[in-house]
Amino acid sequence: MAQLFSDIWEIITTAEYRNYLLQGFLNTLILTLFAAIIGLVIGFIVAIIKIFAKDNKYLKIPAIICNLYTTIIRGTPVALQLFVMVFAILAIPGFKVTAVIITFGINSGAYVSESIRAGILSVDKGQMEAGRALGLTNFKTMMKIILPQAIKNVIPAIGNELIALVKETAIVSMVGSTVGTLTFDLNKASETINKSLANYLAPAILAGLLYLAIVYGITLVIKLFERRLSASDKY
Repeated sequence: MAQLFSDIWEIITTAEYRNYLLQGFLNTLILTLFAAIIGLVIGFIVAIIKIFAKDNKYLKIPAIICNLYTTIIRGTPVALQLFVMVFAILAIPGFKVTAVIITFGINSGAYVSESIRAGILSVDKGQMEAGRALGLTNFKTMMKIILPQAIKNVIPAIGNELIALVKETAIVSMVGSTVGTLTFDLNKASETINKSLANYLAPAILAGLLYLAIVYGITLVIKLFERRLSASDKY
């Protein structure tokens, strides 16, 4: 135990090791942020297509594609998707980081789409009928009446997906990463420090604490959103 605390202290007090952890921390944040944005955009589009396809014949084929997309992405490991995207579909020199972000974004989008769709469907059908009775189109009713109500139901699920996304980025080093690149994440930083200390536990604990800090930050933001949106609720 004494050796463990000694190694942790050495990592904290050594500039090189601190820089590894800091760079890995920032890279993990960046990867998560951009992948989350892509996932939210894809998830919203897919959810809207699936819902409107019931009443729009022109969306039948896109809806079939969306169903295949969510089935395949949710039914296969993200590690496999990462390998296929980086080394096959987007195997372009100098394009690895972009391919990694796109992969995580596409993976996240499949789960986000189902969360958004479930949130929209949880809103009473009478709300859509009321909007149409006021002369609004299906799309305007969705944007102005249904979505604002559905957001409250969706935020906790999306928050869980963001937390899962943070932890999923830990596999990014599987496709190769070096110091100074965006794929040098917290997990890789821990492995790099381990090679010098020959003690995996100490850097792993510090990396775990930094992952926990990111997750805790996301949790706080989600709670603030929930509190803000429920400010006008009457119980």
